[in-house]
Amino acid sequence: MLTVENYIDKVDLKWKDAFVEIKKVIDENIPEGFELEMQYGMPSYVVPLFRYPDGYHCKQDTPLPFISIAAQKNHLALYHMGIYANGSLLEWFQNEYPNHMKTKLNMGKSCIRFTNPKKVPYQLIGELVSKVSVDEWIEMYENSQKDEKA
Repeated sequence: MLTVENYIDKVDLKWKDAFVEIKKVIDENIPEGFELEMQYGMPSYVVPLFRYPDGYHCKQDTPLPFISIAAQKNHLALYHMGIYANGSLLEWFQNEYPNHMKTKLNMGKSCIRFTNPKKVPYQLIGELVSKVSVDEWIEMYENSQKDEKA
């Protein structure tokens, strides 16, 4: 069984220091109540089932994902479900990014990609992960599910 520690041990040396630092920044800034576990093959911060027994809509026995981090071949990825579910949080992040980085923002719907391990906006990541509590995330998630069903 793959653990967070095993995952980190297997991260390519090119990405390892930056990956470890991203994890450290998240650990130091994420609101209380999220738990770190392996989910979908990567370290993920989730709402545990005892806190949200309904689980994730795709698999109800799966804790509700919030943030995941991955070391890919060509980039580090930070998956933040809150920026996918909350347009104002996404807008804040997109507006704040140029204040921390000279490079162009590289992202998808919930995935922020860093292609240079020496250029990662750790302070901004810390701010981003601190902005949504467990209760706020559950509310955002439930509202997004209502929207999909409507």
